[in-house]
Amino acid sequence: MEELYHIGIDIHRKFLVVAVLDEEGELLEMKRIEVGAREFLKEYFSCFPEGTPVVIEATSGWEWVNDLLEECGKEVKLANPHKVKLIAEATIKTDKIDACVLAHLERTNFLPLSYIPPKQVREYRELLRHRIRLVRVKTSLKNRVHSILTRMGILHEGITDLFGKRGREFLANLELPGQYKKSIEDYLELIESLEGYIKEIEKEIKRILKGELKEEAEILMSVCGISYFSALLLSAEIGDIERFSSAKKLCSYVGLAPTTTQSGEKMYHGHLKRDSNKYIKWVLLEAVEHLIKKDKAIGYRYYKKMRSKGKNKARVMVAQKLCRSIYAMLKHREGYQELRKRMAKKIRVSP
Repeated sequence: MEELYHIGIDIHRKFLVVAVLDEEGELLEMKRIEVGAREFLKEYFSCFPEGTPVVIEATSGWEWVNDLLEECGKEVKLANPHKVKLIAEATIKTDKIDACVLAHLERTNFLPLSYIPPKQVREYRELLRHRIRLVRVKTSLKNRVHSILTRMGILHEGITDLFGKRGREFLANLELPGQYKKSIEDYLELIESLEGYIKEIEKEIKRILKGELKEEAEILMSVCGISYFSALLLSAEIGDIERFSSAKKLCSYVGLAPTTTQSGEKMYHGHLKRDSNKYIKWVLLEAVEHLIKKDKAIGYRYYKKMRSKGKNKARVMVAQKLCRSIYAMLKHREGYQELRKRMAKKIRVSP
């Protein structure tokens, strides 16, 4: 009978720490392998039977380790680092202990798993995230220009887009002290360069994702405030909606569900979860500003919440509702308006 192994890997930037356990939980081998030794890593893991479970944590650098292990025919399991920490918190913490803990949790079926997106989906995500990062840098530079004008007490009334044709002419003709004018010129030059990069990446996205994620994107674009690129990002980040058993699970993944602590009959709700998908959360919070203007019912709830709890909590409340709506939209393959009509009809016929 072929011997069974349980392997845990603690990933670092320069090396991996590998712990190999037998079926009884006895440590058979502890090995430190340099990251650069890729061929040695392949040879090493190829020595174990095909389908051997290997656990890695969803920390920085897990992707290349996952791909290498899959090439070697291993069953890769991605552990949720935050849940692992809660289950196996130790007073003494070393790389060797971490690797052993992962292997033991897998062996005893206590391992909290994370979703492993297919390689192609990870590439889609990286492409779309790259665009967002460039857009954020561009927005930051625009804010710096606005900041200089504010400090100098300069208004631009009548110019809606400060970085459009009229706005740039206005900025070019401003009489400012040397360094302030130079700063604005530099920022404008960088913004123009970034706009060029963003246009190129958008062309690349349209070329690569042509036909991919199309159905989901069209459904998501029915929500006011979710653009074509935002819809593609949401589709790539959410992945298969069937992996979420409920809308609540999707809200938790996005980071729009508060932490909950229960003691006896008392239940406490704390801050929003931090171990979440920040990209989906960002898109939904951005969409809130548009949605409250177009959807009167949502707008009414938003302003009511804002008066009692403040703007931030009101935005989160609407984002939570939007997240639940997106879950239903993707689940039933229907647009936002179709969902609203269906829910309204369901309420009317309820006893």
